[in-house]
Amino acid sequence: MRAQILRRISPVEDRSLELVELPVPQPESRQILVRVSACGVCHTELDEIEGRLRPKLPVILGHEIVGRVEKLGPGVTRFKTGDRVGIAWIYTACGSCYFCREGNENLCPDFEGTGCQANGGYAEYTLVSEDFAYPIPDRFSDSQAAPLLCAGAIGFRDLRLADIKPGQTLGLFGFGASAHIVIQVARYWGCEVYVFTRSAEHQNLARELGAAWAGKAEDDPPRKLNCAIDFTPVGETVPSALRVLEKGGRLVMAVIRKRNPVPPLDYSRLLWYERELKSVANVTRQDVQDFLALAAEVPIVPEVQEFRLEEANEALVLLKQGKIQGAAVLRMHG
Repeated sequence: MRAQILRRISPVEDRSLELVELPVPQPESRQILVRVSACGVCHTELDEIEGRLRPKLPVILGHEIVGRVEKLGPGVTRFKTGDRVGIAWIYTACGSCYFCREGNENLCPDFEGTGCQANGGYAEYTLVSEDFAYPIPDRFSDSQAAPLLCAGAIGFRDLRLADIKPGQTLGLFGFGASAHIVIQVARYWGCEVYVFTRSAEHQNLARELGAAWAGKAEDDPPRKLNCAIDFTPVGETVPSALRVLEKGGRLVMAVIRKRNPVPPLDYSRLLWYERELKSVANVTRQDVQDFLALAAEVPIVPEVQEFRLEEANEALVLLKQGKIQGAAVLRMHG
């Protein structure tokens, strides 16, 4: 099979993914072999390639995977050959620790990420446990479904942790793959959404998707924000978001790492009056299942820009440059 493999940490601009031929992996007990048709390109891959998140090298990246079951390992009962399935960031968790027992398997100390500690979907085939794969609603094409599995699912978790209520004001800082899905959910829930992004193209897309206002991070929105979600890779956004947060508001950090440090925060000006900062780490299987059902109900319409597997490095460079409208998706098999 063809696969894009990462062997070393370097700037994304070095185009360090190598297109190679590898043997098709064979499923073990309760695993399924998935013939990949589409795999989303996520900001997490930028963190892995550049070393802010340390993957297990060498590794095949990619954790927004849609394909069809090609082969069943011993003991598989949830799927049959030919079923369309999705694979998300959560590749495995122990199932027995305190966090798993409490429904927070995203915090499991043995959590493994797809395309990070285990090979992912920048390839023509991949393996996953049947317990960590999901049926895809018929409403979505393979390319539309791919970003739902991380950009959508983690965005859904962001909204849950923000504790946004109908009629409240939500601010979205950055407007990439996840934010352009989150806005559709928030509008469906009856929220007023303000979008903060430096890109004029992203501002226009935000308005098309129902944003009541769009501007830059340093601009003043029409109203204070009850909740905000920061999708940006830079630390400077944090004080900008806190500055326009209402008393008692919550800022959710929807990134694994920032490229540069968060500046010192003036406590009395930015954090006092019971304002909160909350990080988001990974997703649970329940997040993915619940979001896929909601996405079909809304329905969510992801904006997708397709690339061939051979163009993975170029897609990643464009993503880093902020030049992707919506979500980038690699297409393998049709």
